[in-house]
Amino acid sequence: MLPEPQARFERQAQMLANRVRKRFKHLRKRFAHRNIEVFRLYDWDIPEIRAVVDWYDGHLVIGEYTRKQTVPEWLPFMGRAVAVALGVPGGKVYLKARRAGRQGGRRYERIDHTDRKIIVNERDLRFLVNPYDFVDTGLFSDHRDTRQMVGAMAAGRDFLNLYCYTGTFTCYAAKGGARTTLSVDRADSALRWARQNLDLNQIPLGNHTLVQMHALDFLTKARKGGYTYDLAVVDPPSYSTTRVDGEQFDIARDHPRLLEAVIAVMRPGGTVFFSTNHQNFRPRLTGLASRAIEEITDQTIPEDYIRKRAPIHRCWRIAV
Repeated sequence: MLPEPQARFERQAQMLANRVRKRFKHLRKRFAHRNIEVFRLYDWDIPEIRAVVDWYDGHLVIGEYTRKQTVPEWLPFMGRAVAVALGVPGGKVYLKARRAGRQGGRRYERIDHTDRKIIVNERDLRFLVNPYDFVDTGLFSDHRDTRQMVGAMAAGRDFLNLYCYTGTFTCYAAKGGARTTLSVDRADSALRWARQNLDLNQIPLGNHTLVQMHALDFLTKARKGGYTYDLAVVDPPSYSTTRVDGEQFDIARDHPRLLEAVIAVMRPGGTVFFSTNHQNFRPRLTGLASRAIEEITDQTIPEDYIRKRAPIHRCWRIAV
């Protein structure tokens, strides 16, 4: 490496290490009292350091927001500095390239095939995460407070989890006393993972059903079959490669149609939580058949995900 880039990398690595070390000392104590083992330590807080650093109970997942000027040596440089700062061995550090845009419509991008998972705690629940094989690990920790809201509302209700991914919302609803849960995802691998999370939390399948289907197809079938629900979570990917009515699904364009279909299977008095991480999302919710729509983004973003840039996700509570 040329002397000038190396000197810049060393300076940036030291800045990042110092920032992460200080934040880790603060957050680890706070979250230990709540039995939370996954939290964010850094998210592009310094403009020239386009990195994200997450703690997974002794493991580090470090990503770079890539661009055309990305240099392959940069991320390993940052990874080594953070690992040394926190005393994490190299075998527990995972480096990921995070790319903006459609990503081919994939919910999460596979980068290896180890199929290895580790168990982490989130309050009184346990989840399997895979830091090895995918850009995303299987646990979106920025929604831990939203999950807690859902769990608190679930008692005696029939819960619908669309785009369920690894079933973390379902686990909260089931543990919160939901009468039934139904979790839908088009990926068989996600549903197998969701089943593992249910098993890990000793939630028997009996009243908790997993369905492999595209969400819009499921909603059409549910409406025709007369199936209805009291509580729902809708957290779709920004884009989907599955074609519906000959069109590629795009959350920015298609969310009114999606939410209309969700509301059509909700009982009077039901509640829908709708969220998206689309960074340029412009909601069009005024025409929905609902009693009230409230944006609750600020209530759903944990302290470790608060940042000066646009929020990591946006979230609405829709009263039907």
